[in-house]
Amino acid sequence: MIPQEKVNELVHKAIDARSRAYTPYSKFNVGAVVIDETGKEILGCNVENASYGLSMCAERTAIFKAVSEGSKAIETVVVVGDTAGPISPCGACRQVIAEFASDDFTLILANMAGETKVMTKEEMLPYGFSPKDLT
Repeated sequence: MIPQEKVNELVHKAIDARSRAYTPYSKFNVGAVVIDETGKEILGCNVENASYGLSMCAERTAIFKAVSEGSKAIETVVVVGDTAGPISPCGACRQVIAEFASDDFTLILANMAGETKVMTKEEMLPYGFSPKDLT
């Protein structure tokens, strides 16, 4: 379990990442922090496109960036947005997170008011599948 002080620190980093979001259409900024198996922190934000289907969520931006920099497993994902309660990842992000999540993965959801919810991979995506299930 991640101590609340560390959760708060990571949420502030995700808020910083959120400030770099490119959202000219929705104006809905989201920030994320990924921590890989080495403890490296990688930031991401959502990036929109006029062709909406080509937009990218903050979580996937951070994960793809981490993988492209050599990360093999994700220990923690933190996501923050300006929502009534802690933000929730979309289905596509949940599946991408499950693909790279370590066995002791932690997901931290937060909003701008500082509310947080911490969950496991199984709580995030019940009955999800990963490469381990395909062999």
